[in-house]
Amino acid sequence: MFLSTGQAHVSFYGFLEIGWHPHLFPSPILQEASDGEGGGDVEMTQQETAPVPVQSKKTKQPKECFLIQPKETKEDATKTRKRRKKKITDILAKSEPKPGTPEDLQQLMKDYYSSSRSVIELEELKLPDSCFLKANDLTHSLSSYLKEICPKWVKLRKNHTEKKSVLMLVICSSAVRALELIRSMTVFRGDSKVIKLFAKHIKVQEQVKLLEKRAVHLGVGTPGRIKELVKQGGLNLNPLKFLVFDWNWRDQKLRRMMDIPEIKKEVFELLEMGVLSLCKSESLKLGLF
Repeated sequence: MFLSTGQAHVSFYGFLEIGWHPHLFPSPILQEASDGEGGGDVEMTQQETAPVPVQSKKTKQPKECFLIQPKETKEDATKTRKRRKKKITDILAKSEPKPGTPEDLQQLMKDYYSSSRSVIELEELKLPDSCFLKANDLTHSLSSYLKEICPKWVKLRKNHTEKKSVLMLVICSSAVRALELIRSMTVFRGDSKVIKLFAKHIKVQEQVKLLEKRAVHLGVGTPGRIKELVKQGGLNLNPLKFLVFDWNWRDQKLRRMMDIPEIKKEVFELLEMGVLSLCKSESLKLGLF
C-alpha cells in the first residue's frame, strides 16, 4: 500500500498524536502473518516469532570468604588496657600490709648496689644486725614507738648542747608527711627543739642558720634536703644517736617511701655519707617505724 506525500505527512503527525496503528503502519512481522494464514493468527505468530527468553539459571560464582572480627566493646577495651598497664598500685592494693624488718633494708641495699659494686664492696655495705632497733609492728603511734626505742630521751636531750647537729633524725618521703609526723610526736618530744628539714618553702641557708643559732634535738625531713645540709657542712652527723625511717606509711598511691625510686636513691646516698660508718661503730641506731 502506497501513500501520497500529503497522506504520509498527515499520517506521520497522526501517528504522533494518536499513536501507532497496525492498519496504517503494519510491521514486517505482522505483514508476513497476514499474507500467510490470516489476521486471526497475528497474536500467535507474534508470540512464536518473538518468544520470551527463558531466564537461565545464573551460574554461581565463587565468593571470597572474609573472617569478620567481633567489634571490641568499651568494656573489653578497658579490661585490655588495665591488663597492659598494670601498676604497682594495683599489686599493693591486693596485698596485706606487712611491717618492715631489718632484712628488708638489707635486701634493698643489696639489690640497689649489686649491679655497680663487687662482692667485697657489697659485704662492706652490709649493716650490722646490732645497729637495728625493734621495728614497728603496725600497732604504734610515732610517739609510743619513739618512747619504746629511746626510753632515756629526756636525759639525752638535756645533755645535748652541740650546735649544727641533732640527736634524732626522722626521715620520710615528703614535706607534707614531715609536718604530720611532727604533730604526731608531740607527746614524745616535750620541750625538745625540733627543726623541719625539707625543701618546700624553706631555703637551705635558712636551715643552716637555725642549726648554727642553737642546739636542736630532733630533725624531721626528707633525705634529699638532709643530704644537701650534710654536703654543705650545715649538719654534722657525728652526734646523731637515732635514725628512724618512716618505713611503713603509704601515700595515696599506696607507695612506701622506699618504693619511690628518687627517695630510695637519696636514702642510700645519705647512708654512704657517714651513716654506715656510725652504724658499724655502734654509736648510731636505726629504727623502722
